[in-house]
Amino acid sequence: MIPGIAPKPAAPPVASVPQPRHMFVFGAGFVGRYVSEHLLAQGWQVSGTCTGPAKKRELEMLGMNASVFDATDSNLENIHSLQQATHLLISIPPIPGLGDPLLNLNDDLRRTLSHGNLEWLCYLSSTSVYGDCGGALVDEDHMVNPKSESAKLRYEAEKGCLNLVNHLNLSAFIFRLGGIYGPGRSALDTLAKSKSLSQRQKLRESKQYTARIHVADIYQAVLASMSMRCARKIFNVVDDDPAPRAEVFAFARSLIEMRYPDLITDSPDVNSAESDIQERIVPAEKRVSNARLKKELGVKLLHPTYRSGLQSILDSWQTESQLPDRSR
Repeated sequence: MIPGIAPKPAAPPVASVPQPRHMFVFGAGFVGRYVSEHLLAQGWQVSGTCTGPAKKRELEMLGMNASVFDATDSNLENIHSLQQATHLLISIPPIPGLGDPLLNLNDDLRRTLSHGNLEWLCYLSSTSVYGDCGGALVDEDHMVNPKSESAKLRYEAEKGCLNLVNHLNLSAFIFRLGGIYGPGRSALDTLAKSKSLSQRQKLRESKQYTARIHVADIYQAVLASMSMRCARKIFNVVDDDPAPRAEVFAFARSLIEMRYPDLITDSPDVNSAESDIQERIVPAEKRVSNARLKKELGVKLLHPTYRSGLQSILDSWQTESQLPDRSR
């Protein structure tokens, strides 16, 4: 330093520009759309895929950048927003005879993600991958033993997602979901619309245990996992009460009859099953633990049982115009 001359002040450090949060949802169905709407309300940029032009227009009206993705005949070249995404939620179910439509584009997907901004990936799977456990309590370390074709495809998709991120520096999660319900998709809606149960639904009535989860609690788990940096992690996302479906429908009926006594005119029989049904449900009795979800992600369930979940849905029917459309 030259005497009498003050040293030149050091240049201030260049502040790093925070990466804008951009969620890409592959499969903006019931869960994907719920997550998208709530993230948009929090200021996120949200893109996603759907199955047709009408759904695309609906998603665009919400503020999403939507693309039509044909599971049997699509590539990723025209989905430009995928490379800009910081978060990726995969909510497309596997297709019998095809498998996971996204992972079938594995090389294209890996190339796109490796040159992008992705920090977080989550695949929505199912507790069906555990198979029949004889009513035992199962956690994420329990042996996986899928029996049905759909459960086997789910497990293959889980492995494919984890393999995909092997060489990518990001957090990856598998959420094994119970039966999903929420506003517009619940026992209340089925009863209010006098909608008949499918043969498959009727056969499920014999199950002693049924894992389920409210869509709002799936969203909670998604948000909580975003703050957790890890290579890979599996979480059961279920509530505290694996009650049988017949019990759930009985409670739903009692709620409706107390508040809207004239609404149910012809209730579906939730306990019957036709004797000539060819399809048979693969036995899958188990009680699914959510201890890891609570301990490691810190999720406090908004709806720990179907009772609070159904009550909240009924409470949202505040006016006659908000009751389920029985014509649909």
